[in-house]
Amino acid sequence: MEVRDKEFETKIVTTRRDPLTKRQRSRQMALVKSKNTGPELAVRRILYRLGYRYRLHPVDIPGRPDIVLRRHRKVIFVHGCFWHRHRGCSRTRTPKTRIRFWRRKFDQNVARDRFVRSALVRDGWKPLIVWECDSENVTVLERRLLRFLRAPL
Repeated sequence: MEVRDKEFETKIVTTRRDPLTKRQRSRQMALVKSKNTGPELAVRRILYRLGYRYRLHPVDIPGRPDIVLRRHRKVIFVHGCFWHRHRGCSRTRTPKTRIRFWRRKFDQNVARDRFVRSALVRDGWKPLIVWECDSENVTVLERRLLRFLRAPL
């Protein structure tokens, strides 16, 4: 927010403070899960119902994908829109405090995602990104998963 002091013709810039204390913010961030999230469970339920069997978070595959279908040489990442910067999604917002920190963090996440995808393709895997917001419409998600799984390498 910008305020002008007419008497001195100076610009005073105020920043929005975090409404939570450091301890409360730390607790809130600690609740953010990286595995077994709601969207990931939704994808897994659909795959299982369709008869596909999979492995979770294997350490021997670049990027430790959320879901791996080894027989099909396909991997699925279930990305949070906020953390992985889903373009055009309303959940992709930047916090108002520590903007430089967050931009750097988000840029590193996106760069890592790009690197991991290229490494997987180079190793003969076919990756799919399912965004958090995509998991809300189960019928559309199921069609997308079927199209991905039935497509040849």
